Amino acid sequence: MWPITVISVVCLLVSPCLAGIKDLSSHFADPTPDPNPDPRGLDHGGGTDMEAIPLDFHTENTVTNDLVFDGFEDEDYIDFDTILAGGGDDYTDGDTIDEIATPEPDIDIFAEPSDPKIRRARLLRLFHGRSRLQRLNIVNANFGFNLYRSIRNDVNQTDNILLAPAGMSIAMGMMSLGAGPGTHEQIYNSLGFAEFVNASHHYDNTTVHKLFRKLTHRLFRRKFGYTLRSVNDVYLKKDVTVKDTFRTETKAYYFAEPQSVDFRDPAFLNKANRRILKLTKGLIREPLKSVDPNMVLMLLNYLYFKGTWEQKFPKEMTYYRNFRINEKTNVRVPMMTNKGNYMAAADHELDCDILQLPYTGNISMLIALPRKITGMRTLEQEISSTVVNKWLKNMTNRTREVVVPRFKLEQNYDLIENLKEMGLTDLFRDSGDFSGMASEKVVINWLKHQGTITVNEEGTEAAALTQVGFMPLSSQIRFVVDHPFLFLIYEHRTDCLVFMGRVANPSKN
Repeated sequence: MWPITVISVVCLLVSPCLAGIKDLSSHFADPTPDPNPDPRGLDHGGGTDMEAIPLDFHTENTVTNDLVFDGFEDEDYIDFDTILAGGGDDYTDGDTIDEIATPEPDIDIFAEPSDPKIRRARLLRLFHGRSRLQRLNIVNANFGFNLYRSIRNDVNQTDNILLAPAGMSIAMGMMSLGAGPGTHEQIYNSLGFAEFVNASHHYDNTTVHKLFRKLTHRLFRRKFGYTLRSVNDVYLKKDVTVKDTFRTETKAYYFAEPQSVDFRDPAFLNKANRRILKLTKGLIREPLKSVDPNMVLMLLNYLYFKGTWEQKFPKEMTYYRNFRINEKTNVRVPMMTNKGNYMAAADHELDCDILQLPYTGNISMLIALPRKITGMRTLEQEISSTVVNKWLKNMTNRTREVVVPRFKLEQNYDLIENLKEMGLTDLFRDSGDFSGMASEKVVINWLKHQGTITVNEEGTEAAALTQVGFMPLSSQIRFVVDHPFLFLIYEHRTDCLVFMGRVANPSKN
């Protein structure tokens, strides 16, 4: 089995623009062990020599070897079973499949027309036959794909990419609670929430937040065979009055309780970083290098995933072979090998093959491998929820030999310019309206997204649709991932795209 660890952190820092705010001291209670030694035994002082990595690499750097943080499970994670047992939420509401009219069959739902009737038909066809929670996750995934494309345009073709769409959507949904009408409309339009609300007359803006609460319940409960956690923090500058509605709703929908802090105090950085280290099991270290002392509000979202392959990759079958970065450059990297029954498909329109690697539990990694090294650009440009749904519906199961690289990615992005490109401009200007959040005028001046993923032999720690040009992968016996590929981690009960990325060079961290 192939283990992968993925960790993502989204940070939103808001500058000027406390009644009832929880004191910080209780938030940081229960100190963590000394984080100075690298809990993964990795030396961050320089680059990693992939040739020098032994075959037992996974025994020291695997998601199945949990770091020990005393009291983590009982004190720092939300007990959703208790919440649900108390009747605090209608657990079945997100599973409702209410009727949505089916558009005329001759309408091209894949076009991008100016006619609002065709746009509406495209929207309804996309959402037809899906539960409310699945519909929201379709929106979240498409936002993630668009954000990925924006990031891709800012980096080199040989750079790796790592993104956590679910964490970003959760953070943006929480931020929209404090937005005034104009800014709120811009957030909803840019992220696709407006499309979701318009899909049914039963929906309104509150439906989005209720379903994010539902998504938190559904994704981040225990005993699913994997570990997936999401934690939100809200820090406010002392003497700033937060609006009662914002405080109440962030706690009700996103399980975040505002904390009163002094951003000028150096101890804040140390305590906040130790908390992040703890909640992400040591995988994200010191993401907050500095904080503007004039900061008014900081929103953070941590997303942690640990999964174990249903079919582990035998470590004795891991060997070094060439990975083709491009037509001229190869690197030698450890390649994991296994034989078993795997689901796969072929997308002839996008000229790529797709492999599904399941984790224990209803979650899996999809690998999309262009048949040509030069085909990555087309795949990145065209990938969408509709495309992924076609892949999943058209897979066939057969015995295959699978060869995939062992890799570890750490990525850190400042996303302000990317979100501006996607239409979120008011958030970062004086014209932005966050009057529902605090009494002072606030402007976001820093937005950070950071993630880590490790993939090795154990696992990972981090509606009718057209089928033109799409056939089951029936002839391929070997699936060798030896050139740049995309990976997607999907939770299948909710259709949630948790993580996605590009491995262009597995020898680069």
